[in-house]
Amino acid sequence: MKFFDLLRLIAENLNRRKGRVALTAVGVVIGTAAVVVLVSLAIGLQQNFARNLYGISDLTRIDVYPGFPMEAQMGGPVTPEQMKLLTSDAIDSIAAIPGVVKVIPQEYSYAGGMLKFGALESYVNILGVGTLDLSDIGYTAESGSTSLGKGTAVIGSWVPRNFYDPKLRPGQPTPEPPVLAGETLKFTLIKYSEDGTEIRKTIPLKVAGQLTETRGESDGSMYVSMEEMTAWNEWVRGSRINRKKEGYGQLIVRASDPEVVLDVSQQINDLGFQANTPQQYLQPINNFFMILQLIFGGIGAIALLVAAIGIANTMTMAILERTREIGLMKAVGATNRDVLSIFLGEAGGIGFVGGVGGVILGWLAGQVINIVAITYLTQQVSQTGGPPPNFAISTPVWLPIFTLAFATMVGLLSGLYPALRAATLVPVTALKYE
Repeated sequence: MKFFDLLRLIAENLNRRKGRVALTAVGVVIGTAAVVVLVSLAIGLQQNFARNLYGISDLTRIDVYPGFPMEAQMGGPVTPEQMKLLTSDAIDSIAAIPGVVKVIPQEYSYAGGMLKFGALESYVNILGVGTLDLSDIGYTAESGSTSLGKGTAVIGSWVPRNFYDPKLRPGQPTPEPPVLAGETLKFTLIKYSEDGTEIRKTIPLKVAGQLTETRGESDGSMYVSMEEMTAWNEWVRGSRINRKKEGYGQLIVRASDPEVVLDVSQQINDLGFQANTPQQYLQPINNFFMILQLIFGGIGAIALLVAAIGIANTMTMAILERTREIGLMKAVGATNRDVLSIFLGEAGGIGFVGGVGGVILGWLAGQVINIVAITYLTQQVSQTGGPPPNFAISTPVWLPIFTLAFATMVGLLSGLYPALRAATLVPVTALKYE
Protein backbone atom coordinates (compact mmCIF):
# COMPACT_ATOMS: atom_id res chain seq x y z
CA MET A 1 0.00 0.00 0.00
CA LYS A 2 1.36 3.42 -0.94
CA PHE A 3 2.12 5.89 1.84
CA PHE A 4 -0.35 8.57 0.73
CA ASP A 5 -3.07 5.97 0.21
CA LEU A 6 -2.42 4.81 3.78
CA LEU A 7 -2.73 8.36 5.11
CA ARG A 8 -5.99 8.90 3.20
CA LEU A 9 -7.44 5.67 4.55
CA ILE A 10 -6.44 6.52 8.13
CA ALA A 11 -8.02 9.99 7.84
CA GLU A 12 -11.27 8.52 6.44
CA ASN A 13 -11.47 5.93 9.23
CA LEU A 14 -10.94 8.56 11.93
CA ASN A 15 -13.48 10.87 10.26
CA ARG A 16 -16.15 8.12 10.34
CA ARG A 17 -16.00 8.07 14.16
CA LYS A 18 -15.65 11.77 14.99
CA GLY A 19 -17.36 11.61 18.39
CA ARG A 20 -15.38 8.64 19.69
CA VAL A 21 -12.09 10.02 18.37
CA ALA A 22 -12.81 13.44 19.90
CA LEU A 23 -13.62 11.99 23.33
CA THR A 24 -10.49 9.82 23.26
CA ALA A 25 -8.35 12.73 22.11
CA VAL A 26 -9.58 14.89 25.02
CA GLY A 27 -7.53 12.78 27.40
CA VAL A 28 -4.43 13.37 25.27
CA VAL A 29 -5.22 17.11 25.10
CA ILE A 30 -5.39 17.36 28.89
CA GLY A 31 -2.21 15.35 29.41
CA THR A 32 -0.25 17.28 26.76
CA ALA A 33 -1.46 20.64 28.06
CA ALA A 34 -0.47 19.63 31.60
CA VAL A 35 3.06 18.74 30.45
CA VAL A 36 3.43 22.03 28.55
CA VAL A 37 2.14 24.20 31.41
CA LEU A 38 3.98 22.46 34.25
CA VAL A 39 7.36 22.20 32.49
CA SER A 40 7.02 25.81 31.25
CA LEU A 41 6.37 26.88 34.85
CA ALA A 42 9.54 25.16 36.06
CA ILE A 43 11.57 26.71 33.19
CA GLY A 44 10.06 30.14 33.91
CA LEU A 45 11.02 29.89 37.60
CA GLN A 46 14.57 28.95 36.64
CA GLN A 47 14.96 31.74 34.10
CA ASN A 48 13.52 34.34 36.49
CA PHE A 49 15.96 33.25 39.16
CA ALA A 50 18.89 33.36 36.71
CA ARG A 51 17.80 36.79 35.42
CA ASN A 52 17.67 38.21 38.95
CA LEU A 53 21.04 36.66 39.79
CA TYR A 54 22.56 38.13 36.64
CA GLY A 55 21.32 41.54 37.79
CA ILE A 56 22.86 41.10 41.21
CA SER A 57 26.09 39.47 40.22
CA ASP A 58 27.95 39.06 36.93
CA LEU A 59 28.17 35.33 36.29
CA THR A 60 31.37 35.74 34.27
CA ARG A 61 33.12 37.25 37.31
CA ILE A 62 35.45 35.38 39.66
CA ASP A 63 36.73 37.02 42.86
CA VAL A 64 40.21 35.80 43.77
CA TYR A 65 41.83 36.21 47.19
CA PRO A 66 45.27 35.26 48.55
CA GLY A 67 45.66 31.57 49.32
CA PHE A 68 46.08 30.36 52.88
CA PRO A 69 47.61 27.07 54.05
CA MET A 70 45.36 24.38 55.48
CA GLU A 71 46.46 25.19 59.05
CA ALA A 72 45.20 28.76 58.67
CA GLN A 73 41.88 27.58 57.28
CA MET A 74 41.48 25.39 60.38
CA GLY A 75 42.19 28.35 62.69
CA GLY A 76 45.94 27.84 63.16
CA PRO A 77 48.64 30.56 62.97
CA VAL A 78 49.94 31.66 59.59
CA THR A 79 52.92 33.70 58.50
CA PRO A 80 53.13 35.92 55.38
CA GLU A 81 55.63 33.44 53.90
CA GLN A 82 52.99 30.70 53.99
CA MET A 83 50.43 32.75 52.09
CA LYS A 84 49.98 32.56 48.34
CA LEU A 85 49.99 36.27 47.53
CA LEU A 86 48.37 37.97 44.54
CA THR A 87 51.59 39.36 43.10
CA SER A 88 52.37 40.39 39.52
CA ASP A 89 53.52 36.82 38.79
CA ALA A 90 50.21 35.50 40.13
CA ILE A 91 48.33 37.85 37.78
CA ASP A 92 50.33 36.55 34.83
CA SER A 93 49.65 32.91 35.83
CA ILE A 94 45.90 33.49 36.13
CA ALA A 95 45.75 35.52 32.90
CA ALA A 96 47.31 32.55 31.06
CA ILE A 97 44.41 30.23 31.98
CA PRO A 98 42.22 29.46 28.91
CA GLY A 99 38.91 31.32 29.11
CA VAL A 100 40.23 34.26 31.14
CA VAL A 101 39.56 37.60 29.45
CA LYS A 102 40.69 40.13 32.07
CA VAL A 103 42.48 40.09 35.42
CA ILE A 104 41.93 43.34 37.34
CA PRO A 105 43.60 44.01 40.72
CA GLN A 106 41.47 45.54 43.46
CA GLU A 107 42.65 47.02 46.76
CA TYR A 108 40.92 48.30 49.87
CA SER A 109 41.89 51.39 51.82
CA TYR A 110 44.10 50.86 54.88
CA ALA A 111 42.28 53.67 56.71
CA GLY A 112 38.80 55.07 57.14
CA GLY A 113 37.61 57.86 54.89
CA MET A 114 34.93 60.52 55.04
CA LEU A 115 33.23 62.34 52.17
CA LYS A 116 32.00 65.92 52.38
CA PHE A 117 29.70 67.71 50.01
CA GLY A 118 28.72 71.13 51.23
CA ALA A 119 27.24 70.68 54.69
CA LEU A 120 26.66 66.94 54.14
CA GLU A 121 28.94 64.11 55.24
CA SER A 122 29.17 60.39 54.62
CA TYR A 123 31.48 57.46 55.33
CA VAL A 124 32.14 55.28 52.32
CA ASN A 125 33.83 52.03 51.33
CA ILE A 126 36.84 52.97 49.15
CA LEU A 127 38.19 50.65 46.46
CA GLY A 128 41.14 51.06 44.14
CA VAL A 129 41.00 49.16 40.84
CA GLY A 130 43.67 48.41 38.28
CA THR A 131 41.68 49.67 35.31
CA LEU A 132 40.83 53.08 33.95
CA ASP A 133 37.26 52.08 33.03
CA LEU A 134 34.90 50.22 35.34
CA SER A 135 33.10 48.79 32.32
CA ASP A 136 35.99 46.29 32.25
CA ILE A 137 34.55 44.88 35.50
CA GLY A 138 31.05 44.81 34.03
CA TYR A 139 29.65 47.99 35.61
CA THR A 140 27.56 50.56 33.76
CA ALA A 141 26.94 54.22 34.54
CA GLU A 142 23.52 55.47 35.58
CA SER A 143 24.83 59.00 35.09
CA GLY A 144 28.18 60.38 34.01
CA SER A 145 30.93 57.98 33.01
CA THR A 146 32.68 54.84 34.28
CA SER A 147 36.12 56.23 33.43
CA LEU A 148 38.71 56.80 36.16
CA GLY A 149 41.59 59.23 36.11
CA LYS A 150 43.76 61.24 38.45
CA GLY A 151 41.65 63.18 40.92
CA THR A 152 38.40 61.49 39.87
CA ALA A 153 36.15 58.86 41.38
CA VAL A 154 33.11 56.80 40.41
CA ILE A 155 30.50 56.20 43.11
CA GLY A 156 27.93 53.44 43.66
CA SER A 157 24.19 54.05 43.43
CA TRP A 158 23.66 54.03 47.22
CA VAL A 159 26.42 56.50 48.09
CA PRO A 160 24.28 59.68 47.72
CA ARG A 161 21.65 58.18 50.03
CA ASN A 162 24.21 57.77 52.81
CA PHE A 163 24.92 61.51 53.12
CA TYR A 164 23.61 63.20 56.25
CA ASP A 165 23.75 66.62 57.84
CA PRO A 166 25.74 66.41 61.11
CA LYS A 167 24.18 69.70 62.27
CA LEU A 168 20.61 68.58 61.61
CA ARG A 169 18.36 69.47 64.53
CA PRO A 170 15.40 67.41 65.76
CA GLY A 171 12.27 68.18 63.77
CA GLN A 172 14.14 69.47 60.72
CA PRO A 173 13.45 67.63 57.44
CA THR A 174 16.04 65.13 56.26
CA PRO A 175 17.97 66.54 53.28
CA GLU A 176 17.40 64.96 49.89
CA PRO A 177 20.22 62.76 48.49
CA PRO A 178 22.51 65.03 46.48
CA VAL A 179 23.17 64.64 42.76
CA LEU A 180 26.92 64.07 42.74
CA ALA A 181 27.83 63.27 39.13
CA GLY A 182 30.15 66.04 37.90
CA GLU A 183 30.52 67.54 41.42
CA THR A 184 33.73 67.82 43.44
CA LEU A 185 33.82 66.15 46.86
CA LYS A 186 36.25 66.56 49.73
CA PHE A 187 37.60 63.17 50.70
CA THR A 188 39.32 62.99 54.09
CA LEU A 189 41.61 60.10 54.98
CA ILE A 190 41.96 59.47 58.72
CA LYS A 191 44.83 57.64 60.44
CA TYR A 192 46.29 57.57 63.95
CA SER A 193 49.87 57.94 65.08
CA GLU A 194 51.50 55.62 67.60
CA ASP A 195 50.50 57.92 70.44
CA GLY A 196 46.87 57.96 69.29
CA THR A 197 46.89 61.37 67.65
CA GLU A 198 44.43 61.68 64.79
CA ILE A 199 45.98 62.70 61.48
CA ARG A 200 43.85 63.77 58.52
CA LYS A 201 44.53 64.27 54.86
CA THR A 202 41.94 65.96 52.64
CA ILE A 203 41.85 65.24 48.92
CA PRO A 204 39.53 66.84 46.34
CA LEU A 205 37.82 64.27 44.11
CA LYS A 206 35.63 64.96 41.12
CA VAL A 207 32.79 62.45 40.66
CA ALA A 208 33.07 61.18 37.09
CA GLY A 209 29.87 59.14 37.31
CA GLN A 210 27.43 57.10 39.33
CA LEU A 211 27.02 53.36 38.74
CA THR A 212 23.80 51.56 37.97
CA GLU A 213 22.45 49.65 40.94
CA THR A 214 23.69 46.03 41.12
CA ARG A 215 22.63 45.11 44.67
CA GLY A 216 26.20 44.17 45.37
CA GLU A 217 29.39 45.60 46.79
CA SER A 218 29.59 48.33 44.16
CA ASP A 219 26.39 50.05 45.33
CA GLY A 220 27.94 51.37 48.56
CA SER A 221 31.48 51.88 47.28
CA MET A 222 33.58 54.63 45.77
CA TYR A 223 36.14 53.63 43.12
CA VAL A 224 39.44 55.34 42.39
CA SER A 225 42.44 54.36 40.28
CA MET A 226 44.94 51.87 41.71
CA GLU A 227 47.72 54.49 41.53
CA GLU A 228 45.83 56.84 43.84
CA MET A 229 44.80 54.06 46.21
CA THR A 230 48.42 52.86 46.45
CA ALA A 231 49.62 56.41 47.21
CA TRP A 232 46.98 56.81 49.94
CA ASN A 233 47.80 53.46 51.53
CA GLU A 234 51.51 54.31 51.48
CA TRP A 235 50.67 57.56 53.33
CA VAL A 236 48.61 55.62 55.88
CA ARG A 237 51.29 53.07 56.74
CA GLY A 238 54.27 55.39 56.18
CA SER A 239 56.24 53.18 53.79
CA ARG A 240 56.24 52.16 50.14
CA ILE A 241 54.25 49.18 48.86
CA ASN A 242 56.02 46.60 46.69
CA ARG A 243 53.29 44.88 44.67
CA LYS A 244 55.75 42.30 43.30
CA LYS A 245 56.30 41.01 46.83
CA GLU A 246 53.20 42.07 48.77
CA GLY A 247 50.64 41.68 46.01
CA TYR A 248 47.06 42.96 46.05
CA GLY A 249 44.16 42.33 48.37
CA GLN A 250 41.91 40.92 45.63
CA LEU A 251 41.74 40.17 41.91
CA ILE A 252 38.65 40.41 39.73
CA VAL A 253 38.83 37.82 36.96
CA ARG A 254 36.44 38.04 33.98
CA ALA A 255 35.81 34.84 32.02
CA SER A 256 34.81 34.70 28.37
CA ASP A 257 31.55 32.86 29.09
CA PRO A 258 29.55 31.75 32.14
CA GLU A 259 29.91 28.16 30.93
CA VAL A 260 33.69 28.14 31.58
CA VAL A 261 33.60 29.98 34.91
CA LEU A 262 33.55 26.88 37.13
CA ASP A 263 36.46 25.33 35.25
CA VAL A 264 38.50 28.55 35.42
CA SER A 265 37.68 28.92 39.11
CA GLN A 266 38.89 25.38 39.80
CA GLN A 267 42.15 26.01 37.96
CA ILE A 268 42.72 29.18 40.03
CA ASN A 269 42.12 27.17 43.22
CA ASP A 270 44.58 24.57 41.97
CA LEU A 271 47.21 27.33 41.76
CA GLY A 272 46.79 27.83 45.51
CA PHE A 273 44.52 30.89 45.56
CA GLN A 274 40.95 31.23 46.79
CA ALA A 275 38.44 31.76 43.99
CA ASN A 276 34.76 32.51 44.55
CA THR A 277 32.07 32.88 41.91
CA PRO A 278 28.26 33.06 41.94
CA GLN A 279 28.28 30.10 39.55
CA GLN A 280 29.25 27.72 42.36
CA TYR A 281 25.99 28.62 44.09
CA LEU A 282 23.98 28.63 40.87
CA GLN A 283 24.95 25.09 39.82
CA PRO A 284 23.11 23.25 42.63
CA ILE A 285 20.09 25.51 42.11
CA ASN A 286 20.05 24.68 38.38
CA ASN A 287 20.15 20.99 39.31
CA PHE A 288 17.17 21.57 41.60
CA PHE A 289 15.20 23.23 38.80
CA MET A 290 16.10 20.37 36.45
CA ILE A 291 14.65 17.88 38.95
CA LEU A 292 11.61 20.14 39.29
CA GLN A 293 11.10 20.05 35.51
CA LEU A 294 11.27 16.24 35.57
CA ILE A 295 8.76 16.04 38.44
CA PHE A 296 6.34 18.46 36.78
CA GLY A 297 6.73 16.66 33.45
CA GLY A 298 6.09 13.33 35.20
CA ILE A 299 2.84 14.66 36.68
CA GLY A 300 1.66 15.62 33.19
CA ALA A 301 2.84 12.28 31.82
CA ILE A 302 0.51 10.49 34.27
CA ALA A 303 -2.42 12.21 32.56
CA LEU A 304 -1.04 11.01 29.21
CA LEU A 305 -0.81 7.48 30.61
CA VAL A 306 -4.51 7.61 31.47
CA ALA A 307 -5.18 8.87 27.94
CA ALA A 308 -3.12 5.97 26.56
CA ILE A 309 -5.50 3.51 28.24
CA GLY A 310 -8.38 5.32 26.55
CA ILE A 311 -6.71 5.03 23.16
CA ALA A 312 -6.06 1.31 23.68
CA ASN A 313 -9.71 0.79 24.63
CA THR A 314 -10.96 2.77 21.61
CA MET A 315 -8.78 0.81 19.21
CA THR A 316 -9.82 -2.52 20.75
CA MET A 317 -13.47 -1.62 20.28
CA ALA A 318 -12.74 -0.51 16.71
CA ILE A 319 -11.24 -3.91 15.91
CA LEU A 320 -14.27 -5.73 17.30
CA GLU A 321 -16.59 -3.53 15.24
CA ARG A 322 -14.52 -3.86 12.06
CA THR A 323 -13.57 -7.56 12.21
CA ARG A 324 -15.52 -8.41 9.03
CA GLU A 325 -13.96 -5.36 7.34
CA ILE A 326 -10.49 -6.62 8.29
CA GLY A 327 -11.34 -10.06 6.90
CA LEU A 328 -12.56 -8.51 3.65
CA MET A 329 -9.36 -6.41 3.36
CA LYS A 330 -7.24 -9.51 3.74
CA ALA A 331 -9.38 -11.43 1.30
CA VAL A 332 -8.75 -8.86 -1.44
CA GLY A 333 -4.97 -8.88 -0.85
CA ALA A 334 -4.14 -6.71 2.15
CA THR A 335 -1.14 -8.03 4.06
CA ASN A 336 -0.67 -8.23 7.82
CA ARG A 337 1.68 -5.26 7.49
CA ASP A 338 -1.00 -3.17 5.76
CA VAL A 339 -3.55 -3.90 8.48
CA LEU A 340 -0.99 -3.21 11.22
CA SER A 341 -0.06 0.11 9.57
CA ILE A 342 -3.70 1.21 9.31
CA PHE A 343 -4.55 0.62 12.95
CA LEU A 344 -1.23 1.94 14.23
CA GLY A 345 -1.76 5.02 12.07
CA GLU A 346 -5.22 5.56 13.54
CA ALA A 347 -3.88 5.27 17.10
CA GLY A 348 -0.99 7.58 16.28
CA GLY A 349 -3.42 9.98 14.60
CA ILE A 350 -5.50 10.22 17.79
CA GLY A 351 -2.31 10.93 19.73
CA PHE A 352 -1.22 13.55 17.18
CA VAL A 353 -4.59 15.34 17.10
CA GLY A 354 -4.72 15.35 20.90
CA GLY A 355 -1.10 16.53 21.04
CA VAL A 356 -1.83 19.48 18.74
CA GLY A 357 -4.84 20.46 20.82
CA GLY A 358 -2.87 20.04 24.04
CA VAL A 359 0.02 22.19 22.82
CA ILE A 360 -2.36 24.99 21.82
CA LEU A 361 -4.32 24.72 25.09
CA GLY A 362 -1.11 24.60 27.14
CA TRP A 363 0.33 27.67 25.40
CA LEU A 364 -2.89 29.64 25.87
CA ALA A 365 -3.11 28.60 29.54
CA GLY A 366 0.52 29.70 29.98
CA GLN A 367 -0.26 33.16 28.58
CA VAL A 368 -3.23 33.56 30.92
CA ILE A 369 -1.11 32.48 33.91
CA ASN A 370 1.60 34.92 32.82
CA ILE A 371 -0.82 37.85 32.73
CA VAL A 372 -2.35 37.00 36.13
CA ALA A 373 1.00 36.23 37.81
CA ILE A 374 2.82 39.28 36.43
CA THR A 375 -0.02 41.56 37.50
CA TYR A 376 0.06 40.15 41.02
CA LEU A 377 3.87 40.09 41.31
CA THR A 378 4.18 43.64 39.97
CA GLN A 379 1.86 44.84 42.72
CA GLN A 380 4.00 43.01 45.30
CA VAL A 381 7.24 44.44 43.88
CA SER A 382 5.84 47.98 43.96
CA GLN A 383 5.38 47.58 47.72
CA THR A 384 8.60 45.73 48.59
CA GLY A 385 10.98 47.02 45.89
CA GLY A 386 13.03 45.05 43.37
CA PRO A 387 13.01 44.47 39.62
CA PRO A 388 9.58 43.86 38.05
CA PRO A 389 9.04 40.33 36.65
CA ASN A 390 8.95 39.87 32.88
CA PHE A 391 7.27 36.47 32.87
CA ALA A 392 6.14 33.67 35.18
CA ILE A 393 5.97 30.90 32.58
CA SER A 394 8.44 30.43 29.73
CA THR A 395 7.80 27.95 26.90
CA PRO A 396 10.93 27.22 24.85
CA VAL A 397 10.51 26.17 21.20
CA TRP A 398 11.66 22.61 21.85
CA LEU A 399 8.95 21.91 24.46
CA PRO A 400 5.83 21.96 22.17
CA ILE A 401 7.73 19.94 19.53
CA PHE A 402 8.88 17.36 22.09
CA THR A 403 5.44 17.17 23.72
CA LEU A 404 3.67 16.71 20.36
CA ALA A 405 6.10 13.94 19.39
CA PHE A 406 5.66 12.32 22.82
CA ALA A 407 1.85 12.40 22.55
CA THR A 408 2.02 10.82 19.09
CA MET A 409 4.36 8.13 20.39
CA VAL A 410 1.99 7.43 23.29
CA GLY A 411 -0.80 6.96 20.75
CA LEU A 412 1.30 4.54 18.67
CA LEU A 413 2.32 2.46 21.68
CA SER A 414 -1.25 2.39 22.97
CA GLY A 415 -2.51 1.07 19.65
CA LEU A 416 0.27 -1.48 19.20
CA TYR A 417 -1.49 -4.43 20.89
CA PRO A 418 -4.90 -3.85 19.24
CA ALA A 419 -3.16 -3.39 15.87
CA LEU A 420 -1.26 -6.67 16.29
CA ARG A 421 -4.53 -8.43 17.08
CA ALA A 422 -6.10 -7.00 13.94
CA ALA A 423 -3.09 -7.93 11.78
CA THR A 424 -3.08 -11.55 12.97
CA LEU A 425 -6.78 -12.22 12.41
CA VAL A 426 -7.46 -15.19 10.14
CA PRO A 427 -9.43 -13.91 7.09
CA VAL A 428 -11.99 -16.79 7.07
CA THR A 429 -12.67 -16.41 10.80
CA ALA A 430 -12.93 -12.65 10.46
CA LEU A 431 -15.45 -12.88 7.61
CA LYS A 432 -17.65 -15.21 9.72
CA TYR A 433 -17.57 -12.80 12.70
CA GLU A 434 -21.00 -11.38 13.63
